[in-house]
Amino acid sequence: MAKLIIDRELCTECGECVDQCIYGALSLEDDGLTVDVEKCMLCGACEESCPNEAITIPDKKAVVQADRDSYHGIWIYAEQWESEINEVAFELLNEGKRLAEKLGEDISAVLIGSGVNYKVAQLSGYGAGRVYLVDHQICKVPEEELYAKILSDLAETYKPKIILFGATALGRTLAPRLAARLGTGLTADCTVLDVDAEKGLLLQTRPAFGGNVMATILCPDVCPQMATVRPKVFSKGDSDAGRTCELITHDAALDRVKTKTRIKRVLPKDSDGEVRLEDAEVVVAGGAGCGSKEGFALVHQLAEALGGTVAATRPPVEEGWVDHGVQVGQTGKVIAPKLYIALGIAGAVQHAIGMQSADMIIAVNKDPDAAIFQLADIGIVGDMFEVVPQLIKQIKEKGLVVPTKQ
Repeated sequence: MAKLIIDRELCTECGECVDQCIYGALSLEDDGLTVDVEKCMLCGACEESCPNEAITIPDKKAVVQADRDSYHGIWIYAEQWESEINEVAFELLNEGKRLAEKLGEDISAVLIGSGVNYKVAQLSGYGAGRVYLVDHQICKVPEEELYAKILSDLAETYKPKIILFGATALGRTLAPRLAARLGTGLTADCTVLDVDAEKGLLLQTRPAFGGNVMATILCPDVCPQMATVRPKVFSKGDSDAGRTCELITHDAALDRVKTKTRIKRVLPKDSDGEVRLEDAEVVVAGGAGCGSKEGFALVHQLAEALGGTVAATRPPVEEGWVDHGVQVGQTGKVIAPKLYIALGIAGAVQHAIGMQSADMIIAVNKDPDAAIFQLADIGIVGDMFEVVPQLIKQIKEKGLVVPTKQ
């Protein structure tokens, strides 16, 4: 087993390694430099920072590989609220099956809640070969600190190679807590996943530098490899009610778990009856080409005529024409409606990330070279203030027939 070795003759007790150790495993005591082996992760930062080469980890690579070889399988965190599993869990199961097949690994789901055991069959239907179930009254309401403790116990017991979360409000707070507990890395808001089957590595791709580049991130030295993935990036596939799975019930001593927070009451979200943007089948979006808040009103009019939902790119939101809640793209929501109509939208990659999975995309833009036409199934080169009123008139006279791809 690898260990950190200190050459006392070379060590000058300069403290450089202590400053570089993010785990607090090194300290300068009366008898010299001391290592807390419980905290040391053998990351090698001290070895690289020592100006006198007094620190070595001779077998680090061998131990990393041996440790990695003890991890197996892909886990999908099946987020639920009031016993309803979030759709992103099924999307991740579908993509996870593809990755698991390439790696020769199993695909599993982790379900935590209260009275949710009947949902195991649903997860099995969408491809989970195994479900880890924690069903306890204390887990009724998702609470990040508690759930992170449960997931940490599970991961340390069963050692998954990969854990995937949906990049939801809960997933974005729960995943980093778990990663910190496990001492591993986490890539947030991935839009593409793949694997290096030979090395057993998860290739985690996400937009970087404002969406100008796509960065592929690896976690080569530590397991589990973790990532959050935006909803609607992957399709959820078809469910097979006849599929069965292995069920592992994890009985943690939850009654004795102590957390710093307690959820005392959950207030229902006010609803005005409108369809959520993420669930809308028809979406009409406006961009900078609308020109003004008054010009953006045409987006609302077309959406009303179609019985659809309004969306926007970043510029209209920043200008105050619409609320941030309807922004689609890298810094907004990711959607996959049956019909997406883009009005006055250039089609920058930051926006495309949020809507490129739509079944049918129709774009209206007066610039024939606009990037949005590269995504569109139907492109109309023209002034939206001339084209849209005609569309609305035709819809009111003849009704709507959503076009489909041939």
